[in-house]
Amino acid sequence: MSTIWQSLASMAAAGAMLLSGAMETAAPHNADGELLLVNREWRISERYVPEVRVTNIPGQLRKLQPEAAAALEEMTAACKEEVGAQLMSVSGYRSYDRQERVYNNKLKNVKGDEEQADEYVARPGASEHQTGLSIDIGQKNSKANALGESFARTKGGQWVAENGWRFGFIIRYQEGWEEVTGYEWEPWHIRYVGKENAARLHDSPMPLEEYIMLIRTERLMSLLEGGL
Repeated sequence: MSTIWQSLASMAAAGAMLLSGAMETAAPHNADGELLLVNREWRISERYVPEVRVTNIPGQLRKLQPEAAAALEEMTAACKEEVGAQLMSVSGYRSYDRQERVYNNKLKNVKGDEEQADEYVARPGASEHQTGLSIDIGQKNSKANALGESFARTKGGQWVAENGWRFGFIIRYQEGWEEVTGYEWEPWHIRYVGKENAARLHDSPMPLEEYIMLIRTERLMSLLEGGL
């Protein structure tokens, strides 16, 4: 009798492990990968510290995860070659502590008005910059404000909007997506999602939040069809 119960227990444990693995596969927003989701509602821990390196482009705060850094360097070189515009880094990877300082400085500037501060700066743990997959960019030697809508009118800004997907980047916060993303239009804020995902989002534009739901649905259907 004990052997039967042991067998049943082993089968249940194996099923639970299989289901757990399947659910993890179907939840890319939880994974430490290119679809890691971070926004005002979906935050990451202060303990999250990705591997990053300094990118070989001009500017400041130039660190990104290695794969994203290589893609940015490739994209920057292509932009310069194709339209003669030199892209530059304004702000790449920021740790939880650094984001906390940025937020507190903004809070101080608006005299403690949290609602007003939240309009402009993400709270620590809610910033994509902590993932090492996002970077704010500008165009070198341009009069346009690097962190303003005027960047979208520069040669570099227009080129990135049209071609960033070729290198795995998306404009994360598009005009008209504010209710989903929680942020106003930011043509300077790009996010690395990998070439395959970026190509799909180029063909069918949607917020990353909605795209991840689509990916989850596709993966779950595939798992169910395959019997987990």
